[in-house]
Amino acid sequence: MTNDAQQKLNTMQTDPDEQMIVDRIYSAVMEQKLAPRTKLSEAALCETFGVGRMRVRRALLLLDSQGIVDLRSNRGAYVACPSADEAREVFAARLMIETGIVRELARGVSDTGLSALRRHIEQEDIARTKDDRTEMIRLSGAFHVELARCHDNTVLTRVVRELVTRSSLIVALFGANRSSTCPDDEHASIIEAIADGDPQAAEDSIRHHILHVQNGLDLEQSQKAEPDLAKILTGRM
Repeated sequence: MTNDAQQKLNTMQTDPDEQMIVDRIYSAVMEQKLAPRTKLSEAALCETFGVGRMRVRRALLLLDSQGIVDLRSNRGAYVACPSADEAREVFAARLMIETGIVRELARGVSDTGLSALRRHIEQEDIARTKDDRTEMIRLSGAFHVELARCHDNTVLTRVVRELVTRSSLIVALFGANRSSTCPDDEHASIIEAIADGDPQAAEDSIRHHILHVQNGLDLEQSQKAEPDLAKILTGRM
């Protein structure tokens, strides 16, 4: 993002229509419905959401600031496409940050935070029972954001949210198979280590978990983009 674009972003207020566009595109990326390199046509987005170009452009600017969208001069907006090297860096960053998060939680998580994490696992179990892959993918990423949220640190939560979103793009791009997401029981193991007050076990559990996801990637191949924005962003089939 250019300095002028960043300054413009810092001074503007996000209205409900713009936030709705941001949230829909963010959700579609998190659920791996929008593949990396998908072109986000302004005209298509205006038609899909029933808004003017100015609101679409402001929403895309916000998404660009979050690393979800790449704005290319004279070429338009595309869903971000991490390289293999960027993918490795994202997972390295997650290992450094998230091991620290769970280690500190194991030293003293609040009852409220632990209850929220356990409710999240219950939601994951329900989605798994229903074989709702879209919800399972969404909840898998949201779990890691929920861990950060337990620290009541908005900066930390925002950083983890961005890393998790980039991870979702990476899995969509390089996932070798449908199991390249969070395995079924590993989130519960992380929570139990936190609940037991065992920092080393919590760190070991999340390290194993993140590496499990990373090792399910094939950084030599990538998936094709899905061009039908209206179907993806409105849920129409």
